Amino acid sequence: MTPPEVALDAPFRPRRGRVVPLVVGATFILVSTAVAVGMGVSGQWTGVDQAALVAFGLLVGGFIWRYAGIRAVPSTEGLTVRNLVLTTTVGWDEIVEVRFPDGDPWVTLELEDGEDLAVMAIQRVDGPSGRDEAARLGRLVEARRPRRPAAG
Repeated sequence: MTPPEVALDAPFRPRRGRVVPLVVGATFILVSTAVAVGMGVSGQWTGVDQAALVAFGLLVGGFIWRYAGIRAVPSTEGLTVRNLVLTTTVGWDEIVEVRFPDGDPWVTLELEDGEDLAVMAIQRVDGPSGRDEAARLGRLVEARRPRRPAAG
C-alpha cells in the first residue's frame, strides 16, 4: 500500500518524534508524582521534598513534551522551524541548500549567511518517510526560492 500523497506545502512533523515524547513525558510526570506522594505517606519526606520532586517532574516532562511540538511550517514568505528550544523563521531566498547526509539525525538547511539551521521535524529515525519529507522540503525550497539572475 502506498502512503497518501502529501501537499507540497503541508507542515513537516516527525512521526516517531511525536508519540514517544508524549508517552515518556506523561510517564515521567506520573512516576515522579507517585514517588513524591509515596515518600510523603511513608513519612520519609517533608512537603517541601514532595513539592520539589513534583516540580522537577513537571519541568522535565514539559521539556520532553516540547520535543513533541517540533515542526516546520511553510508559508508564502518562508519556513518557520520550531526545534526543541528555538523557533526560527527563514525566508525562501535565504535557503541555499537542503541537506540530509547519511548519518545525520535530521535535515539541515544551509543559509546564505553561512549558518546552518537544523530542521528537527524531518528525522532519520522515521526511515523512508523521513527521506521522502526531506525530498519534499527540497522541492518546496526550489519552487519557492526566487530565481536569481544569471551572473555575467
